[in-house]
Amino acid sequence: MSEETTAPRVGVFVCHCGVNIGGVVDVPSVVEYSKTIPGVVYAEANLYTCSSDGLNKLKEAIKGHKLDRVVVASCTPRTHEPLFRATCEEAGINKYLFEMANIRDQCSWVHMHEPEKATEKAKDLVRMAVAKALLLEPQEEPEIEVEPSALIIGGGIAGMTAALSLAEQGFQVHLVEKQSELGGMLLRLDKLFPLDRDSLELLKPKIDAVKSNPNIRIHTTSMVKSAKGFIGNFEVEIESQKGEIERIRVGTIIVATGMASLEPVGLYNYGSDERIITQLQLEKILKTGGPEGVRTVVMIQCVGSRNEERPYCSRICCNEAVKNARLLKRSDRVRDVYILYRDLQAYGTRYSPLERIAKRQGVKMINYQQEKPPQVVSEKDAVVVKVFSPLLDEEMTVKADLLVLSTPLIPTEEAGGLSQTLKVPLGSDGFFMEAHVKLRPVDFPTGGIYVCGTAQGPKDIPESIAQAYAAASRAAIPMTLRKVRAEAITASVNEELCIRCGRCEEVCEFNAITVEVVESGKMTTRVNEILCKGCGVCSVTCPTGAITMRHFNNKQIYAMLEAVLRGH
Repeated sequence: MSEETTAPRVGVFVCHCGVNIGGVVDVPSVVEYSKTIPGVVYAEANLYTCSSDGLNKLKEAIKGHKLDRVVVASCTPRTHEPLFRATCEEAGINKYLFEMANIRDQCSWVHMHEPEKATEKAKDLVRMAVAKALLLEPQEEPEIEVEPSALIIGGGIAGMTAALSLAEQGFQVHLVEKQSELGGMLLRLDKLFPLDRDSLELLKPKIDAVKSNPNIRIHTTSMVKSAKGFIGNFEVEIESQKGEIERIRVGTIIVATGMASLEPVGLYNYGSDERIITQLQLEKILKTGGPEGVRTVVMIQCVGSRNEERPYCSRICCNEAVKNARLLKRSDRVRDVYILYRDLQAYGTRYSPLERIAKRQGVKMINYQQEKPPQVVSEKDAVVVKVFSPLLDEEMTVKADLLVLSTPLIPTEEAGGLSQTLKVPLGSDGFFMEAHVKLRPVDFPTGGIYVCGTAQGPKDIPESIAQAYAAASRAAIPMTLRKVRAEAITASVNEELCIRCGRCEEVCEFNAITVEVVESGKMTTRVNEILCKGCGVCSVTCPTGAITMRHFNNKQIYAMLEAVLRGH
C-alpha cells in the first residue's frame, strides 16, 4: 500500500464562538492558514461548532472528506471535548483521534487588545494541535462491571433523600450516619422558613420511610474507616462506635455528610455571658416554648463569616434570623427585636417577602458597616450593644436581654479525613468541591463518587433535597447500565527501561501503580488502568523515562514543541 493512501487525513474546524473568538481572532485567516499545514486536507469555520448545526457539519465533513483525524479550534477541552469526541464516534472515528486547540481561553480572552498577535497565536495553537493529531492512535477504553449497590455517607435530609431515591429504583443502599439517630441538623431546628413548618413534619415521614425500606441498611454511630477501588467496585470498611468493622462492596458512593455551625468563642463576649447565644441555640429555646421574660432581643449577622478567615456567605443565616425574629414577635408583640446586618441576603422570590413581613411585624433592622462592627458590653442587668448607623449617621445603643449571633455553616471535622480516604478534593473553604460547577455539579473528579447537600457548601433545605435527587440520578446511571467504560488515557510502562525503583508507586495519588513479583519470580511494574487517571505524575517522576501516557506520549509532545518552534 502506498504512503499516500495511508497518510492521516486531518480536518480542522475553527470556531467563531460568537464574538468570544471571532471578535478578536481573524477566524477566516486562521482557516486559510490551516489549509496549508501538512496533513490537513480540509478546513472550515463555524459560528458555533458545539451547536447542533455545527456538530452536523462536523459529521458531514468527516464522511464527505474521509477524515480520520479531527482538530477543533475553539474553547476549553474541559467543557467541550467530550461533546466533540462523541460526535467523532458517531461519524465513525475513534474518539481518541480527536484533538482540540484552545483559542479562546488561551488566546482571544487573554489577548483581546492585540487582535493581530492573537491571530498569529491561534495559528500556532492550531499548528501544534495538527502536529499532535498526525501522531494520534486509536485507543480502547476498558469496560468495568458495576456492583448495583450504593454507599451514602450522612443520614441528614440530603442523605436520606438520596437513599430513598436509589432504594425505590431497586438498588441496595448502605446509609452510614455517625450519630445515634437519623436527621442531621434538622433535628436541632424548630420551624422551617418560609412557611414556618415544624421541622419534624418534614423529618419524621422521611426517617420512617428510610427505616421501613427493605433496600436500605442503616449503620448508625458508624463512620467510613477506609475505601479503596474504583467506580463499580469500591471496597469499604465501616467502623462502628464499638470498634466493630464491617466490609462492604458497592458500585457508587454519595457524600452527604452535612456541615457544622461555628461556635463563635471570643466574639462579642460569646462563651462568657449566658445571655449571648447563637441562632442554633435560639432554635432549641424556641423549640421548647421560647424565651420567657425576655423583652429585648438583638441579633448580629455575619459573625465569623465574610472575613479573611471565612470569606464566603453562609446563605441561610439572614433567612434564619428573619424567621426567628418573626417567631419572637409572634409570641410577644410588645417584645423589641433588632437585626443588625451588613447586607441582608434574603434572596429569591420565596424568601425576600419574609423581610417585608418581619418589618410590618415591628422587627427593627439596622445596617452596620464592616469597618464599624457592633460593640458589645456585658452589664449586670443587660447586654449593651452599640452600633453605628450609616443611615442616621449616629451611634445607637440598645440594652438587650438576649443577644443572638448568626454564625456561618462550616465544614465538619471529618471532612478532611474523608477527603483523603475517598481521594476527593476540598475547596479553599473546606467544603467538598465538585468536578465542575456547571457541567458536573454533583460529581467528583473521581468516577463513581458524588456529593450533595451542605457537604458541598451552605444551602437551604429545598436546595439540599434537589441536589440529593441529582446525585442519586447520577449514581443510578452506572448501576442501571451495570457496565461503564473507563478513560483510555492512562500510564504505560516500558518494561525494558523500567528499573523497578518504585518511585512511580510512591507518587501515585490513586494507588494505580504497583511494583510486584510475578509468578516467574521477577519484579514487574503494573498499572491498574481503571484506577489510573492519566495525570502524568508518574511519567515525570520516572528517572529512566520508562513511563509514558497514552494520548500524550513523548513523540506527540515533541511534535507539538517542534511545530511551535518551527514557526509558520
